[in-house]
Amino acid sequence: MTTMESTCTVCDGTGWKIVERAGLSGAERCVCAAATRARDLKESSNIPPNYEQASLDNFQMPADNPVARQGLGTVLMQVRSFTREFPTKTRPGLLLIGEPGTGKTHLAVAAMRALLDKGHECLFYDYQNLLDRIRSGYDAASGAADREAYRAALDVEVLLLDDLGAHRVTDWVEDTVTAIITHRCNQKKPLIATTNLTDEERVRDFAMPGGEKKTIRERTLAEMIGTRARSRLHEMCRVVNMPAVEDYRVRRVR
Repeated sequence: MTTMESTCTVCDGTGWKIVERAGLSGAERCVCAAATRARDLKESSNIPPNYEQASLDNFQMPADNPVARQGLGTVLMQVRSFTREFPTKTRPGLLLIGEPGTGKTHLAVAAMRALLDKGHECLFYDYQNLLDRIRSGYDAASGAADREAYRAALDVEVLLLDDLGAHRVTDWVEDTVTAIITHRCNQKKPLIATTNLTDEERVRDFAMPGGEKKTIRERTLAEMIGTRARSRLHEMCRVVNMPAVEDYRVRRVR
């Protein structure tokens, strides 16, 4: 790995450079220190390899659906606004709600990478994986990373939770999620989250063999993470609703 010590000819790897003003000598941070910090933050951010290059500039828009293109254009502007204005005192987080395949994870990671570029510490967790690691951390035989997962979710400057609510509901799950979200809300620590769950109760009719219809009520975000956690999310996050569009994963590989 290339290091600051081996590349910077201005500060000789110290991170500080000597400057003179009004006949006086002093030291100030070298520009390489910021670049090194940004690199280190990205390396420890836990971004999945599939999204390492995700950015707001390479988000794929539908070419043959003007309505979907307009809707996603509005979403993209909202996410750009979030990164440009970050951090804000009110609603410092971002919640992306929409069907699977609408591009939520790409946009969330793109926003996270933009914040990393600005020098903010960020950490990506798949929601189910985080809960599994927190649970395994109670085992004395678990690794240090699993034991630290819960503390990291509480304390990291910016936490990204992907696929929020995608876990079987138990009292332990609800209590754990509520504790994480409440702590971050109270401490004004930003949270970026995505979810496939509807935020309001909704029913759908499905065609069955023989022409019959079956009505299914979809489970809501509040049912899967608890009403307290859902309320805190709305208190701390800008809520962005994704439009119904063609599967983003299909659109991206074309």
